[in-house]
Amino acid sequence: MAIETNVGDGNGNDLKKRRCGCSKQDFLPEDSFQSWTSYVNALSNTKSRLKDRLLARSMDHVELHEMRARSQHEMKKTLTWWDLIWFGMGAVMGSGIFVLTGEAARNHSGPAVVVSYFISGITALLSVLCYTEFAIELPVAGGSFTYLRVELGDFIAYVSAGNILFEYVVAGASVARSWTSYLATLFNHAPDSFRFHVSSFSEHYSHLDPIAVAISVVIGIAAGISMKGSARFNSAATIVQLVVILFILIVGLTKADPNNYSDFAPNGIPGILKASSILFFAYVGFDGVATFGEEIKNPGRDIPIGLIGSMLVIITVYCLLAATLCLMQPYSQIDVNAPFTLAFKAVGLKWAHYIVAFGALKGMTTVLLANLVGQSRYFTHIGRTHMAPPFLAHINERTGTPANATIMMTILNSIVAFFTSLEVLANLLSLATLFIFSMVALALLVRRYYAKGETTSCDRNKLVGFLVLILASSIANAVYWAVGKNGWIGHVVTVAVWFLATLGLKLLVKEAKKPKLWGVPLVPWLPSASVAINVFIMASVDGASFMRFVVWTLVLLVYYIFIALHASYDAAKEIEETRATATNLEGGARG
Repeated sequence: MAIETNVGDGNGNDLKKRRCGCSKQDFLPEDSFQSWTSYVNALSNTKSRLKDRLLARSMDHVELHEMRARSQHEMKKTLTWWDLIWFGMGAVMGSGIFVLTGEAARNHSGPAVVVSYFISGITALLSVLCYTEFAIELPVAGGSFTYLRVELGDFIAYVSAGNILFEYVVAGASVARSWTSYLATLFNHAPDSFRFHVSSFSEHYSHLDPIAVAISVVIGIAAGISMKGSARFNSAATIVQLVVILFILIVGLTKADPNNYSDFAPNGIPGILKASSILFFAYVGFDGVATFGEEIKNPGRDIPIGLIGSMLVIITVYCLLAATLCLMQPYSQIDVNAPFTLAFKAVGLKWAHYIVAFGALKGMTTVLLANLVGQSRYFTHIGRTHMAPPFLAHINERTGTPANATIMMTILNSIVAFFTSLEVLANLLSLATLFIFSMVALALLVRRYYAKGETTSCDRNKLVGFLVLILASSIANAVYWAVGKNGWIGHVVTVAVWFLATLGLKLLVKEAKKPKLWGVPLVPWLPSASVAINVFIMASVDGASFMRFVVWTLVLLVYYIFIALHASYDAAKEIEETRATATNLEGGARG
């Protein structure tokens, strides 16, 4: 990797010299890590530094200007609303629709899976609205990390970012290995036939997958060379996938049997809601598109059209596909693992499974691309804050892309994808995304109702109280559902508390800030509903995922206490000193 250093030319001038390799300064350039003495001194001040940074909130102008300046070069503004629509669809429409539909329809909702898709789609749309307002106001590479850092503070942003990056890597590795499996089925082979089995390795890590590594590397190279080129490839691949989906709809409906809808909702409302909680994960991926803010030509116009427009298309497509599947085959006969492929076989169209597999392969390719592009930009902004090694913040001057972060994430994705089975990876997914969505909606409420120096202490206290009630009632409602209580009284009480808390926020707390260009409508109702629904869906996540979340968060806390806290503290003080110096110079010039 290329590193720039300053060297003298003998005449007192500094010249930039390029060299290859990495040094400690690329990873830990802060004052706290310049010697063992300085590091021990930093550790001795952990308590005071933790107190300083725990709830420290950044500011819009810091993220928009001072943080971005740390990358030395700017990302190229090449994307329009048209690119964002295709990226939004490419990021979301992967293999999820071809896999999750079978389990949801057969085991939970029956033909009412179309209703479940609509409910989970509207839930995802609420999160999209929250992301859209933030992305317009703060069009930077950090996405949700930036939004939380500005509104909820450094610590919550760090924990959230660490968990979402873990899920990005797991998701990327999962899709890469699924890519190999679908490629094998496309050539009439078993899913593991293109992998090498090493019997001396542990069972879940013994099927080595060089194809997953190869596709990850190819996608990484494409993402690192050009963002506009990546956008064009994504658009072309997504168009091909839409053609395949159109084929499924047209050909599938020629085999439709309305009698399959005679038992529309066999498990009633509980079955529909359970299916909705499963199908929500088919809509995940749009949050990565929010990290493209620095590369969008006109954020105020392009982001709402791109993010909201793509989600509306996705909801429509998913509902149509689900309806078609249940018209082709009775829900009790739908295969859980390959619903569309075997549905076509069941109606005598065995050859169609090649087209379905090809469409899934194309979908996974665009998901891989969008995932990696989002990962690298997320990591870039974290590097700017020094919560991650700052060499990750570097933007390549020629390509205008975050080269170092792209390389790093490609390596991580490839290592995990090469060794780890899909079964292990599937058990690691799901919780952090819901946690982040809830936090972003909560942060939006803070942004609208709290402005430092303007909001009175009375309004601030009422805001905190109402937010605590919204969170507590949402958690109580989810727990009541998770423990399997069939009575409705508990839900009536918790929903009533949520409603009254949201109403109190609306009526009793003065709104402190209006969005400049575009804002979420019906505030605080829609963000509050987003919090409640995302927390409710968390109740469907298995206990192993919660344990993973806790364990990984503890690992993040160890890194934070010993490294990230001191690095970000030094970086923040550097900004304060620079600002103070600039103010003094400005004052001296006026004098």
